[in-house]
Amino acid sequence: MPDMSAPYRSTRYRPRKKDLHVTFEHFYRVDLFMETLDKQIHELDCRFSEQSIELLSLGSTLCSKKINIDHIVLLVEKYYPTDFTEQERNQLVCQLETFQVERINNAKVCRLLLTLPVSTATIERGFSAMKIFKNRLRNKMSDENLANSMVIYIEKEIADKFDSESIIEEFKGLKAIEMRDGSWMHAPESAVGHRKRKKEDDKFKMGPAMYEACMT
Repeated sequence: MPDMSAPYRSTRYRPRKKDLHVTFEHFYRVDLFMETLDKQIHELDCRFSEQSIELLSLGSTLCSKKINIDHIVLLVEKYYPTDFTEQERNQLVCQLETFQVERINNAKVCRLLLTLPVSTATIERGFSAMKIFKNRLRNKMSDENLANSMVIYIEKEIADKFDSESIIEEFKGLKAIEMRDGSWMHAPESAVGHRKRKKEDDKFKMGPAMYEACMT
């Protein structure tokens, strides 16, 4: 970075006598920055009308960081007279003053901001765990299986407290049901009862003879 107080020497043209007192700061501020800024302002003036520029300027006051009540009231009265009733325009000042006070002391927003990093970290952990389970070789894993695997992986501290032997004994105590492909799997008592009730309902609706014919 050049020394801003040092004399500036142009390499594009032959230096003049007055250029001997020009510093780097003067060159960047006056000859470069100000000139560019003037060109941008000129382009904006040619592109937008005076009314459009005023509307954009007043619209910028809606930002909550630099809210200006007078400008918002002027914006409503000048550009949106038919959208607000007289009563709403009269209440607007009081509402804006209340908003200006409450927006700083909004406890709910503060709590949301404080919990945002925690929520973000939880989501990142979830995606990180999903990459481990649902890889290229297991990309057809069902959503239920994926969700159960991720819960066990993420909540390792809780999962470590469970005894494997007790889980095996509980699984042994479940009754077996026949699947469509002829295989067998263990199911809770409620599932077996549900299938039994369904068979009884089908038998009642179809009749004993028709039901036996369909089952054979």
